[in-house]
Amino acid sequence: MSSEEPDDTPGAQLLPDEELNLTDPKAMRALAHPVRMALLELLGVTGTITATQASEVLGESPANCAFHLRTLAKYGLIKEAGGGRGRERPWTRSQRSLKISTAGQADTQATLAAGALGVAWFDHWVERARRVLGAGPVPGWEDASGFSRTGLLLTPAEAAEVYDQVQHLFDRYRDRQHDPSLRPAGSLPVEFVAYLSPVAEWEPATKTQDIS
Repeated sequence: MSSEEPDDTPGAQLLPDEELNLTDPKAMRALAHPVRMALLELLGVTGTITATQASEVLGESPANCAFHLRTLAKYGLIKEAGGGRGRERPWTRSQRSLKISTAGQADTQATLAAGALGVAWFDHWVERARRVLGAGPVPGWEDASGFSRTGLLLTPAEAAEVYDQVQHLFDRYRDRQHDPSLRPAGSLPVEFVAYLSPVAEWEPATKTQDIS
């Protein structure tokens, strides 16, 4: 499906920049499953994958992977890549990126589903980071792995600008994700998870008090 073609899947809208904006509560609830989230992420690295290949990576049975792949396809999140049959049928993502937001949803059910799915994704990432960091860095990656926290005082506009600047930095490397020929020797999938939010409970401490 190209970015110019409409997506007739309920609750899915393919935007010009190949971003899929989820609005269907059923689709969001379907995606909030650890195997389906893992499959969608895996396709972001491999480009295409069969149920049998996915089972070898995820440690799930081919039948289970095939079921979850079909479920993702039902909601327009992935599509057939062509060729193969049964569990050897290759699948690919329907879009480059996925947008899940509680803002602007059509109804309460969609807002709740978006919130729950966002938490599920975040928990998925944190649990993986916990496993990776607990096991120690990959040899050769000792100085490139880790975590940190930075606190800043920003306005909403400044915070949005910082977030955009980080995304623009990633843009320099995004083509490698979709074109394996651009991947340099020694490169591995790298995950950079960040969240930006105000710390509301500290707000009183940041206000200047007039004591004159």
